[in-house]
Amino acid sequence: MEVKYSFGSYNKCDEKEQWIRITEGCPNNCSFCYEPTNYKVFGIPEIVRNDVKIIDMNLLCKGDQARHILYELEKKRVNGKVVYYELVCGIDYRVMDQEFANALKQARFRNIRLAWDYSFSKQKKIREVINMLLKAGYNPSELTIFMICNWKTPYVDNCKKLDLCKVWNVKVADCWYDNQTSPNIKPIHWDINHIKKFRGMCRKHNQLVLFGIDPEVK
Repeated sequence: MEVKYSFGSYNKCDEKEQWIRITEGCPNNCSFCYEPTNYKVFGIPEIVRNDVKIIDMNLLCKGDQARHILYELEKKRVNGKVVYYELVCGIDYRVMDQEFANALKQARFRNIRLAWDYSFSKQKKIREVINMLLKAGYNPSELTIFMICNWKTPYVDNCKKLDLCKVWNVKVADCWYDNQTSPNIKPIHWDINHIKKFRGMCRKHNQLVLFGIDPEVK
């Protein structure tokens, strides 16, 4: 089901929050992703809510341009109050540096998500980026690792990643290839037993990170 992820600029809101797209496109052309490689910048729309979700697939991929966007977002105020932001998609670890980590914190980005789509062998780089975010002032409980599942990244590799996330005390978001969602996930590169088991392990892992104990044990 190859469906393009982004369709131009986006700006919608309800009574509580605003959803926007500032850029479209990503240069990486990953085999599991349908985002176009043609990069477009639409600019920051008028910010009218104090809680803003940004749905760009790779907002930080253009260095100086991205830093300027973060700087402009930091300055926004609504009704005299600061605005808090959240990147809905996982941050590309390949573009991250300490300057970006500091800028995200300074611009009041919350619930940081970091994409770890490729093999377990990228563990050192992921750990480096986590350390950057911690140095910038984030707590481990504010960080989530995105993992693509049911893809060519083996189930065993994802289990190893999950083990490290236990050590790092960060949450996990299991993202299923081809935009599949539970309970309608069909096996593609994993079998159904691995799919069910990994979903259960991620759920339990996040409970332990959030509560510090197993809330289902009475």
